[in-house]
Amino acid sequence: MTQGLHDVSGTGLPRHAAQPATRVPDRSRERAEGVSAVRGEHTHSEPPLPRPRAVVQRASVRGQILDALRSALTTGELCPGEVYSAPVLGERFGVSATPVREAMQQLALEGAVEVVPNRGFRVVRRGARELAELAEVRALLEVPVLLRLAGTVPAARFAELRPLAEDTARAAAAGCPARYAEADRAFHRALLALAGNEQLLRIAEDLHRRAQWPLATTPPRQHRAVLLRDAAQHTALLDALACGDVDVVGDLVAEHFAQRDQ
Repeated sequence: MTQGLHDVSGTGLPRHAAQPATRVPDRSRERAEGVSAVRGEHTHSEPPLPRPRAVVQRASVRGQILDALRSALTTGELCPGEVYSAPVLGERFGVSATPVREAMQQLALEGAVEVVPNRGFRVVRRGARELAELAEVRALLEVPVLLRLAGTVPAARFAELRPLAEDTARAAAAGCPARYAEADRAFHRALLALAGNEQLLRIAEDLHRRAQWPLATTPPRQHRAVLLRDAAQHTALLDALACGDVDVVGDLVAEHFAQRDQ
């Protein structure tokens, strides 16, 4: 299921667009929680957002909101160049502005959004050059690691990752960008984990996530055929790694990253 903007109010009931109940802002609670530098965000003239489609649990609200916002960035639901305020997004989630603001500040650290004083957060516009640079850095980081794994890791270890590759194929067949993005990161994370380097995993995960955000100049939804091609390379890569064929591994990984900057 695509992870979009969800209701995390904990009521167990989705919000209804028709005849919403009048809600009086809890200013005392807002003061008690503390207000960041973006207090006074204006909520007018913002692009409309879809109503929440599902309900998630109250536990780890900030983490759930952060995951949902990342998913919305991947699908283009949060549009590049547009400004979104924490109060408006909080209303969509059914929570106060504070956890939304905290999640947005994390996204600002990741380079996905930028703070707009007294307004909120603007989704960063990304161009083809940035995507090409990300693909180049990922290749410089991961290709040597995968080539080394091809000659040192038993074939059985790569066989254990085949279910993750199959998950990406199913997500691609469903044509769901958010679901595919999550499955794709899980596959690459598990593959690189065979190197036993935690710092590598953290850096690679950050680069991978950035590479999945859509360009400002292209439609946000990836074509199903592109996802299917990408997923098929995962299976081929596992086969080459299991056989220890470093030449094929190098070619596959180079092609895999190169198509991300097209």
